Amino acid sequence: MRTAKVLLWFTLLYNVGEGTLALWSAAMARSVALAGFGIDSYLEVGAAGLVLWRLSVEDEGRGARIEGRVVRLIGWTFIILSVGIVAQSGFTLSQRTGADESLLGIALAAASVAIMPVISLWKLRIAAQEGFKSIAIEAKESIACAYLSLTLLVGLVANALLGWWWLDAATALLLAPWLVREGLEGVRGEEHEEAGSLCWCRACLFGLRECRAACCAV
Repeated sequence: MRTAKVLLWFTLLYNVGEGTLALWSAAMARSVALAGFGIDSYLEVGAAGLVLWRLSVEDEGRGARIEGRVVRLIGWTFIILSVGIVAQSGFTLSQRTGADESLLGIALAAASVAIMPVISLWKLRIAAQEGFKSIAIEAKESIACAYLSLTLLVGLVANALLGWWWLDAATALLLAPWLVREGLEGVRGEEHEEAGSLCWCRACLFGLRECRAACCAV
């Protein structure tokens, strides 16, 4: 669990810094997309903090109870994130204004696109090996934030070079159904614990979906 804790602390501290810089650059550029990006970062901070709390509990019985609570709470952050994406994208499309040009915003988004998928897949592997669903759902939230970083990066560049103001909002909306599904699975928690097992194989997209067969024994 030491590696998992290091990765979670990195995720937490990275997103605190990212969120602060994103909100500052959003104020400078008057960008709704960057503001949303910053808020998303703090949702990830909360999710990482919850899993660190779970891993700090050594008592097996109490840990199992907390595991269920953490999964449900992170499930709610998925739903909050999906609502935020729909609201932000709807506002952007209605106002016909995309992500404003921001060199700091581009740098932040590029860094997240490069770093967070690697960290997320590492956490998914640990989750499958150790059987911690809380680590797995937190890693999926990191994947979601990395996707949003990619849409922001593409949107910033496309708006600056081509004037495609709608691209960021339109591509971000594609993530909403997946977020709702993952969020509902997390909120339901223990009711669906036996629906599938954690895995880290290619057939199950390296943990991005639950294995429902015996192909993913670690």
